[in-house]
Amino acid sequence: MSKNKFITEVLKSGGTIGALSPSSSFLAEKMLKPIHFTDAKCIVEFGPGTGVFTTKLLEKMSPDSKLLTFEINPAFQEELKTIIDNRLIIINDSAEKIDHYLTLHHLEKADYIVSSLPFAMIPDEVVDAILKNSFEVLSAKGKFIQFQYSLNALSRLKALYTKVKINFTFLNLPPAFVFICSK
Repeated sequence: MSKNKFITEVLKSGGTIGALSPSSSFLAEKMLKPIHFTDAKCIVEFGPGTGVFTTKLLEKMSPDSKLLTFEINPAFQEELKTIIDNRLIIINDSAEKIDHYLTLHHLEKADYIVSSLPFAMIPDEVVDAILKNSFEVLSAKGKFIQFQYSLNALSRLKALYTKVKINFTFLNLPPAFVFICSK
C-alpha cells in the first residue's frame, strides 16, 4: 500500500488508525524480539494495518503455528488478503472478541499477542475489555506486546500484568514505546 493510500485511510478512519505512516522495520524488530517463534503455536495480532508486522511474523513462525489478525478497516483487510499463507487467519471484528475467535479456530490459548491498537483513540470500556480478554486467553508463559506513542497505557497494563518492560525506539515516525507484558 502506498504512503498516500495509507494517509487517505487514516483520514477516513474516524480515529481508528493511530499512526500517520506504517510502522518502521525498527519498531517491528523491537516488537518481535521477545517472541520465541519455535515454541509459539498461536500468535494474535491486533491492528495489523498494512501488514508490516504480519509479514515479519509469518517469516519467523513455525509451519504448524497460526496467526490470527484482527483488522476492522476494509482497505487494510484487502491489503492483508494479498498475503498468501495458510497460517494466516484474517478476522474482521473487534479485538475484544479474542476468546470467541480462539475457540472458533480450535485454539486454547494465545502464546503471544502483538498489538498496534491506538488505545488513546478507543473508548475506555473497549480498551478495558480488550486488555481483560487478552489477559485471560494468554498462556501462562505468554507475552502481550503493545506499542504506543505515549505512556498513557502503562498503568492499565501494570494493573493486569506482573511484569511490564518498556522499550523505546526513536527510529519510527513518531517515536514509539514498546510494552512487553508477562503474567
